[in-house]
Amino acid sequence: MRAVSIIAVLLLLAANAVALLLGGKAFVLPPAWDAYLASPVVNRFVLPPTVTIILPYVAAATLALGLIALLGILTTRRAGGRPAVEAVRPVAAQPLPQQAEAEIVSFLATLQAKGRLVDFLMDDINAYPDAQVGAAARVVHAGCKAVLNDHFRIHPVREGAEGSKVTVPADYPADEYRLLGKISGQAPFSGVLVHHGWKTDSVKLPTILRGSADRLPTIAPAEVELK
Repeated sequence: MRAVSIIAVLLLLAANAVALLLGGKAFVLPPAWDAYLASPVVNRFVLPPTVTIILPYVAAATLALGLIALLGILTTRRAGGRPAVEAVRPVAAQPLPQQAEAEIVSFLATLQAKGRLVDFLMDDINAYPDAQVGAAARVVHAGCKAVLNDHFRIHPVREGAEGSKVTVPADYPADEYRLLGKISGQAPFSGVLVHHGWKTDSVKLPTILRGSADRLPTIAPAEVELK
């Protein structure tokens, strides 16, 4: 529609420009036109002299209005910014409302799948002998350690053997040290390393996308053998 409007205005401008340039000039017509122009039918539509005088001014005014209309059409899109109708964009998958909870459950499901951690913790191990519990603990340990290595880069907070003497610096992070015993004075502190602690500087948990907005993911599905 915009292109059609531009073409129409351009044709109007061209017609008025020609009329303005040729207004007031005599035309030399072929002899065959003389009899036609002298007929009563044509003379009935001859304009009065007063109207003929103002025709060049009307053409000039129409030409100016046409230029204004053309400029308005060409600048409408720039002033308006975006076009009225935009292309439909694909909607990206939205995260679950309980995003953090869903990721925790998903990680717990990984520990269950590879290390049977949930089975081990939820079972009553008092009903089993120590040897059987120990054998099961080895399976849980190997599987869960593999999961931790896949998703975290874990290393000790403080290097050194337990029982060795260490110095806690004055600017130590409060979450990296737990000071035991009687504390007096200001840091740095000297003491014995009881546990070297653990920390991680890399976490690679998968992002859980919307599956069902009204419930959390399943830790482990129920297994049914069909017969």
